[in-house]
Amino acid sequence: GKKTMPQIRSIERLKVPLGGQEIELQHLVHDGGGMPLLRVRIRERTRFTVFEIDPQTAAAWGAAMLRWSEAQADAGDGKP
Repeated sequence: GKKTMPQIRSIERLKVPLGGQEIELQHLVHDGGGMPLLRVRIRERTRFTVFEIDPQTAAAWGAAMLRWSEAQADAGDGKP
């Protein structure tokens, strides 16, 4: 049988200032159909961590990160 490749589109690339990791978010659709997935690729020097999450998990993760970042801003870090 013919092996099909998923369709992958880069959505966002981020670089972490402290550790230098590169984070890429990709929209992933398998040729056979099914639910689109969010592929998260984290590159740390030569090591890659790659995982794929469903829209509900992405929404929960994103909301949790947003709550955390907003709490840090609200707490104030001593800067004006």
